[in-house]
Amino acid sequence: MQLRYSFRVYPGTGQCMALARAFGCVRVVFNDALRVRETARAAGLPFVSSGELSKQLTAAKKTPERAWLTEVSSVVLQQSLRDLDTAYKNFFDGLKGKRPRMGAPRFKSRKDSRQSIRFTANAGWKITPGGRLRLPKVGDVRVKWSRSLPSVPSTVTIVKDAAGRYFASFVVETETEALPETGSTVGIDLGLTHFAILSDGTKIDSPRFLRRAEKKLKKAQRDLSRKAEGSSNRAKARIKVARCHARTADARRDFHHQLSTKIIRENQAVAVEDLAVKGLARTRMAKSVHDAGWSAFVTMLEYKAAKFGRVFHRIGRFEPTSQVCSVCGVKDGPKPLSVREWTCGACGAVLDRDINAAVNVAKAAGLAASACGARVRPGIVPAQREETGTHPKPQPVTTSGQAGISVLQGGEDVNGTRTVSGPGRRTRTASPTTAWTAA
Repeated sequence: MQLRYSFRVYPGTGQCMALARAFGCVRVVFNDALRVRETARAAGLPFVSSGELSKQLTAAKKTPERAWLTEVSSVVLQQSLRDLDTAYKNFFDGLKGKRPRMGAPRFKSRKDSRQSIRFTANAGWKITPGGRLRLPKVGDVRVKWSRSLPSVPSTVTIVKDAAGRYFASFVVETETEALPETGSTVGIDLGLTHFAILSDGTKIDSPRFLRRAEKKLKKAQRDLSRKAEGSSNRAKARIKVARCHARTADARRDFHHQLSTKIIRENQAVAVEDLAVKGLARTRMAKSVHDAGWSAFVTMLEYKAAKFGRVFHRIGRFEPTSQVCSVCGVKDGPKPLSVREWTCGACGAVLDRDINAAVNVAKAAGLAASACGARVRPGIVPAQREETGTHPKPQPVTTSGQAGISVLQGGEDVNGTRTVSGPGRRTRTASPTTAWTAA
């Protein structure tokens, strides 16, 4: 499987200028190619192919208006055309229903919060013996290595984020690492008060990173709003706001990584519910929903389960996990969010709303899980061969010639029985489950 390894890089002043030049050239090539295709579409002409765009790029380098494109590596310019093809493919696949719908490709701006360039293996980049990253027409960039790469990377992407930080993202091929098997399985119910509730009764509190950083973020945004448009002070204030958001995002990502790794290592199978995050983000809980980051956490669980040989289940979002009793399986109907604990009307079990939902998530995925020793309803067992036939039942004692009298069945008095006398007649009981016995 392919994985990404991201490391912080610290380019020098001259290297930052070279990277800024590369970012600008990639942006111009992308916008020129997009403009060519949009012009052809407006004129009713056929879709311009990638090969034709590549020929036009080569010809543009020889013109005085685009001669400065030769100052950067030609590989990053070709990769910009590949990115445009990917954007169009995703757009068309969304229209065909092959993936969630996406907007049409848009023009890039130099003010975009994220800028990147990508070097493939034929670009001539390499990692020097001294641990620096040598990029063509950029130089040897210092890298903060936090771990060793498992194999030789195929591509490297240099990313500049909104906070002005630079990262090198390597794509490597890795083999799956099968962890020792464990007999435990777990269902996970995601929430806001508690970030995750496990089917074994464990509740993990939500760190609420954005809520805790709101005080500093509010001050930084207030300072930004008071700076004049286009001034240097406004640019510095914008960087401060971006760094506040970056620290929050980094803390949230680290929390997701640690928790997902712990769950995958301790359980053989994991089941989660497919949540409609986009729908929840349109409610009054939008800020808390985005602060939780459920989608990123579930994505980490999924790829780590594939990497370490675990089983991952994603059940449907319409599964009534909060309406079904995890003890007897009776559906008790929807309940408002204010109800955190309820009593089953069928079996009388007192259930915690979140733990009950986590157990039902595990059951819906076919995992045997119970909460705090709660009884799990057994599955359907096929009848044995000697039990599949029809067997005579004990005959009830009835009184002939009368209607509306009681019939004794198994020592219990069942009222409302109507008896019809006579040879070969049958007796019908008016109980909820209609039974016919020979009289």
